[in-house]
Amino acid sequence: KWSSKNRKILRSILGSLAGDLGWTQVRESARLTAVAQKDPTGRALSTSGTGRRRHEPGVYDPSMPRTDTETTTRPRIRSTTVLCVRRDGRVAMAGDGQVTMGDVVAKGDAVKVRKLDGLGADQAGVLVGFAGSAADAFALLERFEEKLKQSPGNVKKAAVELAKLWRTDRMLRRLESLLAVADRSVTLLVSGTGDVIEPSEIVPGRQALAIGSGGNYATAAARALLQHTDHDAESVCREAMTIAGELCIYSNQNVTVLTL
Repeated sequence: KWSSKNRKILRSILGSLAGDLGWTQVRESARLTAVAQKDPTGRALSTSGTGRRRHEPGVYDPSMPRTDTETTTRPRIRSTTVLCVRRDGRVAMAGDGQVTMGDVVAKGDAVKVRKLDGLGADQAGVLVGFAGSAADAFALLERFEEKLKQSPGNVKKAAVELAKLWRTDRMLRRLESLLAVADRSVTLLVSGTGDVIEPSEIVPGRQALAIGSGGNYATAAARALLQHTDHDAESVCREAMTIAGELCIYSNQNVTVLTL
């Protein structure tokens, strides 16, 4: 059996390996490793048909191949400020045009907002903006449109159904993106963690929702403009996105605005 002293020594060794070799999960699972070798009765854990011990999730095993997240380094793609503003029955959604890969601006005129015609409340259309990987966002947009066609006038139901599918489907839950959706009746944020969030009204009939790296800047600017100016929804979007583009290094001032 593993003594307390031996377990402490093993945890110390694995902790050093985590720092030297960059295995990010080793530190978290070091406490479990000694216990994973044998159960409380001292018998070895179950083995596969070849006699090799099965790999325990979250426990480092040098005999097991490393996953792609451990062996490859993907360029971190950071981009996007998308802002949706609702004021007195009018809705506007705006997105900046910058796509950043690492330290390089890869594109300056990307379009990150879409309008789905003939759907939503009064069949006036649904605005959709996305933050994150473009391929992931378009895959989710297709599925959102499918859900929306099943209940054309109920954006909230379609968003909930998408969030459930996104959360539970083995392929979809790997997609990394955020969606902002809006029609004439509701504005929602949809995420892969199962969240469907409707922002609070700043004052009755006025809302602001933003996603992406510059979202906080855009939200703050939009809230101030909604409370202290008479600008319409489109003007508030443009002004707030300009401010966000000045502050966020991952956003620019090349803004696309869609309205309902």
